[in-house]
Amino acid sequence: MTVQVLVVDDDEEIREVLAAGLTFAGFAVTLAANATEAYAALREHPADVVVLDVMMPGQDGFDVVQLIRRQHPDLPVLFLSARDAVEDKVRGLRLGGDDYMAKPFSAVELVTRIEVLVRRSARGERTAPGGVLRCADLELDPGRHVVRRGGAGVELSPTEFRLLHLLLINAGQVLSKGQILDALWQYDFGGSANLVERFVSSLRRKVDDGRPALIRTVRGFGYSIREPQ
Repeated sequence: MTVQVLVVDDDEEIREVLAAGLTFAGFAVTLAANATEAYAALREHPADVVVLDVMMPGQDGFDVVQLIRRQHPDLPVLFLSARDAVEDKVRGLRLGGDDYMAKPFSAVELVTRIEVLVRRSARGERTAPGGVLRCADLELDPGRHVVRRGGAGVELSPTEFRLLHLLLINAGQVLSKGQILDALWQYDFGGSANLVERFVSSLRRKVDDGRPALIRTVRGFGYSIREPQ
């Protein structure tokens, strides 16, 4: 079945380049120039993946991804933006993006990343299926997307949820930054290991704040989650 890609970018030239390249790669492409057109396109043409610009007039890509997440929680979103600072990548992923590429971009790499997102979505990896995972008084319910610590709910971004799920299914083991990057995003963003550090730090603040620490840094190796000693 042909993969349906929604491209959202206010630059007409970029839209045309993306349409040509993605169509040549075998995808069916729908184009939108702004948030309003993107929402209308999603209502009329169900997409398998969204390629989303950040800098657009009116609602920007960060606004758009939040609405997409509320209405289409499992729809893969790939940011494609000239804003390539780590802070922008972290924000985009934290708000619900699944991947982030900087412009100028390689068409071959873009196609590959889209294929990875579609495969991952088809396997249901984004929703992290399985039974309730526990470590001490921490619980993660993948099916309901619920996290509790000591019986109290913990609000996590989609990426933080996936990171915690990854740590819990590997509880007691040490995961390197490279393993986390590969498991969550399939790519290393040019070796930007501090991206992992930021997400682990954010997750630790939400999960461990004021409580016995569960998320551990193993210096020189990576990160682990385990019960307090």
